[in-house]
Parts: sequence; structure tokens; C-alpha cells
Amino acid sequence: MVAWPGDIQAVTLFVEDLARAKEFYQQVFELPVDFEDENSAVFRFGGTLVNLLSVASAPGLVAPAPVGSPDQGVRAQFTLGVTDVDQVCRRLAERGVSLLNGPMDRSWGIRTASFRDPGGHIWEIAAPSAPAPAGG
Repeated sequence: MVAWPGDIQAVTLFVEDLARAKEFYQQVFELPVDFEDENSAVFRFGGTLVNLLSVASAPGLVAPAPVGSPDQGVRAQFTLGVTDVDQVCRRLAERGVSLLNGPMDRSWGIRTASFRDPGGHIWEIAAPSAPAPAGG
């Protein structure tokens, strides 16, 4: 029997400025390029590949569906688990990353913060919230 669904092996993000997006991913996520050519740069997030693809090459993957522009609004968010949201936020600030929101404790028991990459994609960092002190 075929396992369905399988693991998410790759996510492709369309970017207007490949060089800028590649530099951002190298600096902010501290990852090496796993593969690249003139149209893309691929980074490995654990077992998932994130492919930054030049928007000019995107129609070859999604046609006849149209490629949306980054000013059309947010349609997805990627969440990375971390052990300390506040510490990662300080590291992001050192790299010139502006937060969209957070750090904040969510009602579902998670502490989060979000930021945007140069292509307009939203990245969230998340960790379990610290338990409230006893006897408050």
C-alpha cells in the first residue's frame, strides 16, 4: 500500500530578486545553499527543501495557473520550531530583520514571532510558552 500523504519533501517559493532572497536565507537562517542554478537556490530545512525560484521561471511549474504578485496579500506562513523565541528574535534583530509581530504568548500555549522574507513570504518562529508561576 502506498503511504498517503507522504512527507513534504520540498516547498517552492517564487521570488522577484533571487540574489537578495538567497543572501537573506544564508544570513538569517545560517544555512548553506544545497543546490543552485541561474534560476533557483535551494536550502535544506531538516528533511524539507525550500526552493527559491525566480518568478520568471515560475510559470513553467504552475501553468496554466497564474503566478501571483507579492502585493496580493499573505497566503501562507511557514513555522519553524525553536527552543527560545526571544533569543531567536534577538539574533534576527542583529541581522537586520524586522518582526511583523511578537514575541507573544498565544492562547493555545505557544510563544511566537513572525517576520517576512524579501519575497514577501511569512516565517514564524514558535516554542511552547513558559508555564505561569505557581501561587500567583
